[in-house]
Amino acid sequence: MRNPKVVLSNLTSKAKEENYYFDRLYRNLYNVEFYLDAYAKIYPNKGSSTKGINNDTIDGMSIARIENLIEKLRNQTYQPKPARRTYIPKKNGKLRPISYPTFEDKLLLEAVRCILESIYEPQFTDHSHGFRTNRSCHTALKEIRNTFTGTRWFIEGDIKGIFNNIDHHILIGLLRKQIKDEKFINLIWKFLRAGYVDDWVIQKTYGGSPQGGIISPLLSNIYLNELDQYIGHYNKGEKRTHNKTYQKIASKIAARKRINKRDWKKLIDSEKSERLKELKSYDSKDLFDPIYPRMKYVRYADDFIIGVIGSKNEADQIKQDLTEFLATHLKLKLNTEKTLITHSKKNARFLSYDIRIARVWQRTKMPDGTMKRKINHQTKLFVPHEKYIKNLVDLGALKIGSNNVWKPVHRPYLVHNDDLEILRTYNAEIEGLYNYYRLASNVHVLQSFRQTMKYSMIKTYANKYKTTVSKIISKFSINGSFGVRYQTKDGIKIAYFTEQRMEKEQGC
Repeated sequence: MRNPKVVLSNLTSKAKEENYYFDRLYRNLYNVEFYLDAYAKIYPNKGSSTKGINNDTIDGMSIARIENLIEKLRNQTYQPKPARRTYIPKKNGKLRPISYPTFEDKLLLEAVRCILESIYEPQFTDHSHGFRTNRSCHTALKEIRNTFTGTRWFIEGDIKGIFNNIDHHILIGLLRKQIKDEKFINLIWKFLRAGYVDDWVIQKTYGGSPQGGIISPLLSNIYLNELDQYIGHYNKGEKRTHNKTYQKIASKIAARKRINKRDWKKLIDSEKSERLKELKSYDSKDLFDPIYPRMKYVRYADDFIIGVIGSKNEADQIKQDLTEFLATHLKLKLNTEKTLITHSKKNARFLSYDIRIARVWQRTKMPDGTMKRKINHQTKLFVPHEKYIKNLVDLGALKIGSNNVWKPVHRPYLVHNDDLEILRTYNAEIEGLYNYYRLASNVHVLQSFRQTMKYSMIKTYANKYKTTVSKIISKFSINGSFGVRYQTKDGIKIAYFTEQRMEKEQGC
């Protein structure tokens, strides 16, 4: 049996070849090593032991079960079972359906996912960041921050229910462009049409890909890669041409400085400013260069944002084109409530960050003593004020009274935990928010969040011990900071409140 890593590496290298077709994929599913690797990947996951519609779990793993699965694949009698459906609440109060396949289906799906990922990952664009290895919300936000310079209009895009609305025939058609192995294609058809059990009733599936499914995120990326490729056709050229007006003025000033070098050093700041002020009216590059990319694009799952370097009419036309493309080629719709066109002077919202284009005209002194104007129309990321307020309210750490007065409150559901658990719960929540918003220019505003959480924590301890806030502060004060002592096999240690940042646990 061939090593799965070698097989997948070969698939990846072949995927980079233009017009290469894969016609012998199904045979890899006869390889026991693929399932052992799949088991190793599934086992550490939090939901690995979650049951499907039967009682089989990952704990019943054995070579015999794998060989039995392979035999059914050989004679093509394998039939995935309907997934067990449950619902979890969304932030907007609605419910999100989650499907749980059986253990046997999970194992096979993971093997299929690895094969498909090896083929399609090299073909995805750099502008897609959701559900991909070494990519995340932060890589998407960094791309926006680094590349959206000059944006005049934002298009905030939201595709309506991607997981529920994938057209099976279109998806299979996309797969068949490169995969010429009908056994492998038929297996994916079986998973797509396996259905689900909701309230003990089997429901058939004629579209979509189940949320929570091992293979669903990858299938959605294969599907939406068509959108990524379509948007890529808008852009031409590698860099903007220089602004000729700016260059002429800059050349005159440079010549004046060369001729009157000694005089320039003797000029007072107001005289230098007078000679340089003409440049402030111009950008060094032509922001509306017709052969340079007129838009930037970043997608994370079914959310995307476009930065248009052009007029409002151009932004409207791009939105119209995207709406038509999605409807005709992918049978998808944009969520009209969430798909907005916003001027870059205002905030656009993406991945819970506010995004704005800064207008600056100041100059800074360079290390060599020369003055250089700051880059204009740079992209800035911000923490939305209402996001961390809502986080405090949702956690039960804050009540907002009359006149919008904040009042930190204790959290009743934590008072029965031990002291260390309470402290670590608060620390994890604070650090989690800090870590997510660490790219923001105004991340310092989260000090208000941390301070409110601190007083909520102190009040939680006070409620637990039926005492006052001041006595709790005195009781838990260690080396001038709030901390909890706890016993380990190596002796007593101290866990500090997160104002110690990442160094909050020390030996005592």
